[in-house]
Amino acid sequence: MKTISISRLLLVALLVASFSWAQGEPPVRKVRVGERVQADDGSITLTCIGKKQNYSWSDTATRDVDVMSPKSVNFHPDGTKYYVNSLEGCRTVVYDMATGRKLKVIHHDFKSGQGELWNAPSNYYRFTHYVGGEKRAFLGKPVESTFSHGGRYLWVPYYRRTFDINAQDPSAVAIIDTQSDSIVRMMETGPLPKMIACSHDNKLVAITHWGNNTVGLVDISSPDIKQWHHLAPVVVEHELTLNFSLTHPVNRDANSGLLLRGTVFTPDDRYLLVGCMGGGGIAVIDVPSRTYLGILTGISNARHLIINHGYLYASVNAAGLVQRIPLDAVISAIEHRSGTRMPLTGWQTCHVGGGARTIEASPSGRYVFAACNSASALYVVDTRTMRTVTQITVDSYPVGLHIADDGRFLVVTSQARSGLGGNAVNLYRVDYRDSIAERAAADSLALKRQDNKDSQATNATAVPAQQQNGDNGGWQLPSWANENNLLWLILIAAAIILTVTLLRLRHNRTE
Repeated sequence: MKTISISRLLLVALLVASFSWAQGEPPVRKVRVGERVQADDGSITLTCIGKKQNYSWSDTATRDVDVMSPKSVNFHPDGTKYYVNSLEGCRTVVYDMATGRKLKVIHHDFKSGQGELWNAPSNYYRFTHYVGGEKRAFLGKPVESTFSHGGRYLWVPYYRRTFDINAQDPSAVAIIDTQSDSIVRMMETGPLPKMIACSHDNKLVAITHWGNNTVGLVDISSPDIKQWHHLAPVVVEHELTLNFSLTHPVNRDANSGLLLRGTVFTPDDRYLLVGCMGGGGIAVIDVPSRTYLGILTGISNARHLIINHGYLYASVNAAGLVQRIPLDAVISAIEHRSGTRMPLTGWQTCHVGGGARTIEASPSGRYVFAACNSASALYVVDTRTMRTVTQITVDSYPVGLHIADDGRFLVVTSQARSGLGGNAVNLYRVDYRDSIAERAAADSLALKRQDNKDSQATNATAVPAQQQNGDNGGWQLPSWANENNLLWLILIAAAIILTVTLLRLRHNRTE
């Protein structure tokens, strides 16, 4: 019976792989909890310690029906929980970090785009295709997210409102109070927003509109959440004219101009950098004047941007690269520009897996992690040499990635391609040989963020929240299940068994 079962499993795996190849997609890969890899020099180890999935009904230990095309993930700055945005499920799922238990399911379901929950229209974003669209019921498709006010609020933009089949009218952004994990404010956005970022001084939120070459700006300097408001959006090169069908969907992931994506403020909040996946280069916006300055050249197809320990890092999607350049070189190129094209040379390049999507850095900056979509793998780059040191399999096909502030855990989200793979969230533990350096860097970052949180403390007044639903679930293994703890548990269990055995033997001898 066991041989037949294994044969059937192998046959199913072969059929799935054959179908994926026939569809022109990379082979679908599945991850087992417990899989582990280590760099050749032992400097870093990755272990899959849990997963959530919605592709196997039989695997009840890991199945979670709220995992529906998970696009992105964010650890809360305090490390107690994390948020997964299920794009096609139109919901954000909140999990407890220590146990993996599901704490809340936040549904992005609205009877109207008006009401007490909503900001007044800014007049920057108008419905030109769906007349009266602001009054229509819709579901929001959550894409990326970012925190403001030290983690008090989570901002979640929607790819589109569900009635807008080609994402050409205003979408929206939800503002979630992380103390209650409920939506407390809604604001309109431009068409097809994807990336979102908050300035370090908590005065401005930038929302990048993939759909029409613009970047939305929200003034959040007021302590009253009801006073937060839109500023005029910034146009990058030229604003697209949108006039797609109202009945037949088109591929808006391709037909969207410069394909604005990765978005990051410089540490002093002077400049906003935005990756142009479609047009090449990195757009630069002057934050104080809120004006577009031009494009940094020398890089193309930049998908995600981060700034870490004095470097600007970028993932290059199609070529499967992680590139970096000193931030000082970036600032110099901007400040010495002579036009709207700013040459930027001196990039260091590391080849990772195909389809490099989201990237994250360890607390010390020693390592950069890259979720590689077509490779179905998480790559680790040693930034001292800009070479990959190891990689671990991820459920196909990874897109989202986030690392906890202490650097000890990573979560990766995976979406389907052509109906294959996807619907998975993988949790990895990261063990560093030089754990002292990583812990010191994490502690320094925590202190810095706490100081910033204290200096920017807000008494923001929240409006009544939507009622949200929640239920429970769990990881296959809890986060405390590291090797050392398991060894102690085994030793304790062995001691108990030995003690009981000796007592029984003694009892038998006295009878």
